Amino acid sequence: MSSVLNTVDQRTNLVGENRLELLLFSLNSRQTFAINVFKVKEVIKVPVLTKMPGAHHNIIGVASLRGVSVPVIDLRSAIGFPYSDYGESEQNLIVTEYNRSVQGFLVGQVKHIINTAWTEIQPPPRTAGRANYLTAITQIKNVDPPELVEIIDVEKVLAEIIHYDVSISQEVLDEELVREMHGRKVLIVDDSSTARNQVRDTLSQLGLEIIECRDGREALNLLKRWSDEGRKVTDELLLLITDAEMPEMDGYRLTYEIRQDERLKDLHVTLNTSLSGSFNESMVKKVGCDRFISKFQPDMLVEVAQDRLRELLTKS
Repeated sequence: MSSVLNTVDQRTNLVGENRLELLLFSLNSRQTFAINVFKVKEVIKVPVLTKMPGAHHNIIGVASLRGVSVPVIDLRSAIGFPYSDYGESEQNLIVTEYNRSVQGFLVGQVKHIINTAWTEIQPPPRTAGRANYLTAITQIKNVDPPELVEIIDVEKVLAEIIHYDVSISQEVLDEELVREMHGRKVLIVDDSSTARNQVRDTLSQLGLEIIECRDGREALNLLKRWSDEGRKVTDELLLLITDAEMPEMDGYRLTYEIRQDERLKDLHVTLNTSLSGSFNESMVKKVGCDRFISKFQPDMLVEVAQDRLRELLTKS
């Protein structure tokens, strides 16, 4: 345990193209769950918690970490598991940063970190239904039998606790551009249905038609199929907005593949992710994204769409 707790902070700084590291943990069950190490700030023993009257029922209190108040979410309860009292030696706090907010997740045993490739990450079975709290699954193959690892859709967990406002500030809107938006198409690519909903609910207010894909592979296949049919993708789409972390093909690889295809290379690509800014700024330059914005900022999404349309209208 101590080796995991002592090395998480350093390992979050590792950068690997189309690779990720997963922090594995239990929720007082036989199943193994995981989240991306890039989003983990630290793992600690659970400190003294202060109760918050009127807080969401999945928020069990607030921890004071170096003078900062951090809400603590019971992750087991948040994903729909029945209540289970962790033994004091079994519970840990995973402190994370998502969408520019810091929160802690109460979990059971923190196991270890595995290094894997996005190609080894698969979406959950469609038969799992829309109500599941998984964004992907993978396997640890060097054990007998292979161990299934379920990757939590943290954005969905947070969206059910924190209200995300999709309203657009009036001062951001350019009414002349908005009139030109109607009927234009935007492709959004994200493995989290919650994240796709947030982007869709924001941009559809402009009259944009939203097309959705669950991962980079699905999006690339769609774009190539359109091109094979003789359709000009840059005429079909105003822009593409993609997450960075996705099973089968991440947003960086998707952008790289788009830039390598003569039929697609001029497609405007915006990276929309909850990962750290410094990491993404270097990757954006490396693979050729046009813009990078952190989740979830409705006004910024609108500005990206308006800037792209303004650029097209200026050229025409």
